[in-house]
Amino acid sequence: MSFKCGIVGLPNVGKSTLFNALTNSSKAQAANFPFCTIDPNVGVVPVPDERLSKLSKVSNSKKVINTTISFVDIAGLVKGASKGEGLGNKFLSHIREVDAVIHMIRCFDSDDIQNVNPDVNPVRDLEIIETEMMLADLESIQKRLEKNNKKNVDEEQLKILEIALDCINNDKDISVLKTQFDTKQLNQSGLLSIKQKIYVCNVDEQSVQNGNKYTNDFIEKFGNENTLIVSADIENQINELPAEEKKNYMEM
Repeated sequence: MSFKCGIVGLPNVGKSTLFNALTNSSKAQAANFPFCTIDPNVGVVPVPDERLSKLSKVSNSKKVINTTISFVDIAGLVKGASKGEGLGNKFLSHIREVDAVIHMIRCFDSDDIQNVNPDVNPVRDLEIIETEMMLADLESIQKRLEKNNKKNVDEEQLKILEIALDCINNDKDISVLKTQFDTKQLNQSGLLSIKQKIYVCNVDEQSVQNGNKYTNDFIEKFGNENTLIVSADIENQINELPAEEKKNYMEM
């Protein structure tokens, strides 16, 4: 089964542009208005692995099948999504279906691209998304731990839900669950807050090499582990080049 990675974030931060770049397609509509994506776009990408070619020669295999990653372009979330704002409940349900989450964060100024907030603040934007995911988890946990539903939850999952509830209610780090349960067990819980995360700071072309004040603020707050600085627009433009031009550009 293909590993599924969902791209999430506020509206107009570059999620669909990144999706198109990652999948080398134009499947996702990238438009300058909120919620241009409603139903999630899905693209399946083979993962290059030179070892497979060598193994196929040794074993005389006629066919080489690469493993794949499915990227899912999920519609923008807004503050209040866990209560249904901006079709939030529907969009949050799409996140439950993925194995890992790419948080797309706006780290660029632009008068041309709408911002759902009055200013660019990547720290606040990530906290909005993670808060909505946690509130959605809280509601889900409470429902599943209700007396009538509790009997349908096995002992292992019950323990996960109880620890998660304690973490959320007492402002503890929910990632402590990763030290007590394996990935398969945690994925079965359906909790959004404990999914593997990658943070992508989407910047303009001038900031690709060294970042900018927004990426600096973000890294100062959250650290640089699992954080990438990318210009989704530039990556997408490169993918649209003819093969020879693309190769020359990448070798520059």
